[in-house]
Amino acid sequence: MTVLRYLLFPVAGVYGAVIFLRNALYDVGYFTSQSYDFPIICVGNVSVGGTGKTPMIEYLVRVLSPEYKVGTLSRGYKRQSKGFYVADFDSTAALMGDEPFQFASKFPQVVVAVDADRRNGILQLQERKLLPQVLLLDDAFQHRKVQPGFSILLTAFDSLYVDDWLLPVGTLRDTISQVKRAQIIVVTKCPTNLSIEQAGSIRGKLRVLPHQLVFFATIAYSDMVMAKSTNEKLTDFGQLPFTLVTGIANPTPLVKFLEEKGFEFTHINFPDHHHFSEREINDLRLHQRILTTEKDFMRLKDSLDNVSYLPIETQFIWDEDKFKDNIIKYVKEYS
Repeated sequence: MTVLRYLLFPVAGVYGAVIFLRNALYDVGYFTSQSYDFPIICVGNVSVGGTGKTPMIEYLVRVLSPEYKVGTLSRGYKRQSKGFYVADFDSTAALMGDEPFQFASKFPQVVVAVDADRRNGILQLQERKLLPQVLLLDDAFQHRKVQPGFSILLTAFDSLYVDDWLLPVGTLRDTISQVKRAQIIVVTKCPTNLSIEQAGSIRGKLRVLPHQLVFFATIAYSDMVMAKSTNEKLTDFGQLPFTLVTGIANPTPLVKFLEEKGFEFTHINFPDHHHFSEREINDLRLHQRILTTEKDFMRLKDSLDNVSYLPIETQFIWDEDKFKDNIIKYVKEYS
């Protein structure tokens, strides 16, 4: 631990006290949480980014869409619009934020809305008669104005919340005690060769409560590289050098995956949700072939012709059917 982290402990203590007090006021009813008479599934974490919320939301959309009208409600981080906004044909990543625009682009049958105030977002969906049968709250575990009926909490394999510290010493934005509000905990970004013994050790570290289920998932990279008008096999794309451009919280798994493939590439890394300036766009145009993430592609595709992306999906290592059954069972309670 660096000297700087020691110096930041008092700040983390003050932050933790404020978060603890806020949660306590919700728990005793001084602050109110609104519950609803339709299924709301929250996907979130207690840390800052990098746990795989976007692919998990997309996974749930694929599971539920064949039988239910599904909607997503996100904050719309770093978007240029304010208040409530629902996707339409004129939507852009700038107006909606990266992830919501990605949802809207991939799933046109889904109602995709953004509002920093999730309670107001739900009210707007109701008043505009856009409310879906199942609403997925993206990154809303800390948004306690809304009481979801079901919460899925994500924690990354290489950065478990029990091994982390509160901001600004670590990346925790909520106290570990709040994990109790989740019905399901998913350990994401696990190695594909995760052993039963490793999984058991992690379960023990997480101190899972009797009402909670734990699942283990990994990132499944596509074998195809996508662009605006063409698709290409990843093995073919990787035959020539390329530039990897990322603006996500944790690009390490992607970098490691491409390195293990033996590809020759240079990596340009930007902060999460980075807004690319005109100068940066012009610099990127000088690169012959760019590979990026799907989230970054949403911000770059209208400015660059030399950019492609590698899709990813959440893939469960074990017990996928059990995970699905629990989600479907919860939703059917409202049928």
